Amino acid sequence: MRRQARIGTAVAVFAAAVTVGTTPVYAGPQGDLQARAKAVDWKPCPVQDEPVECGSLAVPIDWSKPNGPTIDIALARRKATGARIGTLVVLPGGPGGSGVDAVRGGMYSQPVPAEVARRFDLVGFDPRGTSGSHPIRCDEPEWGSVDDFLPTTDERFERLHTSMRATDESCRKHTGPLFDFIDTKSAVRDLDAVRAALGEKQLSLTSLSYGTLLGQQYAQEFPRRVRALILDSTMDHSLKTTWDFLRTEAIAVEETFDEFVAWCARATPCALHGRDARRVFNDLYAKAERGELTQVTESGETRKLHPLELVADVQAHLGDPDHTWKPISEILAKLAAGEPTDSRSPAAEPQAPRLGVARFGTESSEDPTAIFCADWQIPVRDAAQVRSLLRRQASVAPDMRMSVQAWGVTMRCLAWPAGIRNPQEPVRWTGVAPVLLLNSRYDPATPYQWAQSVERQTGAVLLTFDGWGHGVASAGSDCANAAIGLYLTEVRTPRRGTHCPAIEPRVS
Repeated sequence: MRRQARIGTAVAVFAAAVTVGTTPVYAGPQGDLQARAKAVDWKPCPVQDEPVECGSLAVPIDWSKPNGPTIDIALARRKATGARIGTLVVLPGGPGGSGVDAVRGGMYSQPVPAEVARRFDLVGFDPRGTSGSHPIRCDEPEWGSVDDFLPTTDERFERLHTSMRATDESCRKHTGPLFDFIDTKSAVRDLDAVRAALGEKQLSLTSLSYGTLLGQQYAQEFPRRVRALILDSTMDHSLKTTWDFLRTEAIAVEETFDEFVAWCARATPCALHGRDARRVFNDLYAKAERGELTQVTESGETRKLHPLELVADVQAHLGDPDHTWKPISEILAKLAAGEPTDSRSPAAEPQAPRLGVARFGTESSEDPTAIFCADWQIPVRDAAQVRSLLRRQASVAPDMRMSVQAWGVTMRCLAWPAGIRNPQEPVRWTGVAPVLLLNSRYDPATPYQWAQSVERQTGAVLLTFDGWGHGVASAGSDCANAAIGLYLTEVRTPRRGTHCPAIEPRVS
């Protein structure tokens, strides 16, 4: 199986704009949750020739006030066609991925072996604040250049802080009361309400990237209600400091870039084969620092590339070797030669750095990245700390300089006004069924180090895919797929320390 395009990443490199045309309406008190759980109205989804049902479940905005205002959680279901084991719920990545879309679209982002999938009711779940579950909406932030996300002076820091505070307040205005309750611990309660609505004593769960935080915290809160739990490309919520977060992410992108360079050295499909890909990149970076790197679009427009744009473009291509390593090698080769780049490529999008912050429209647009701010306490107090963090990241990632994704969400949360309802803490659970961890050795979004840490914290069994990319279930590894199938059907994990061999990127 070819690796499919990913829906989720620990956090999205950038989000497309969605313009809002309506104002949200809030339901009033709905009475007992268990009673309304029984009333989920499943109807056929608008999916041609596919036996998929869609529905929704009302849950409290504030779980401490169960009879207060509610929102609807979007659901989708494919019923089992074989000997039914139970319900398998899809917890998507992002934040901002859609479990509903995953189930409706055939599970391409979080695939389950077909012979296994037919034995489960597959249920897609959109976490609160995302996609079909009352998405967070915000006004366009006021920023004018890439340098605004590198606030190394007091003036620039204050400008970004003010801009992010204004954006956050617009999020509260457009999103309503939910804005103060978008944390993953609240989503845990939503998920358990879904379980009750489905009439299940236990759930099987498959989670990807940011969805693994929901899986971990559900198992911690409701250990006896978990039949099986897959954590694919996992988050590590035990990281205590801003530097812990940035350091581990920077190392991960640097290691993955090293692997891309090695692939170019051995693989003829790489447009830089026969050249030193690292040197090509660093020469381009040096030109960008001098203000001399220009990019020509296919329309003939010439524009200067900021160094951070160059880094962001490379990192945006590291997570899916089958589909993106060859294209980024071609982009770098064309930039080095001064040739036009494909207008569809990230490098050809003027002033659109992928910085973990939504690219907004003219009114208000979805910004699920805000969920991260409710789950992580990663403060940056002033421009001096910005300068220190940039230097320290460059010391552990001399080519990539930083994880643009991690830096972007750190800056996005710079002025977060809603309080950190779900700050970092080690995950601890007792009485949970065996849990299966999956991680690529070279994952630029959710570092392998995070998976090792979660294994130590929980006693879960880590299966290592000795290859590249974000998402093991979608890597096309027969070894990993066999382990996934056995685990979901019999709740049997592989032996601790199991490794699955890498698969060379399948490029055309």
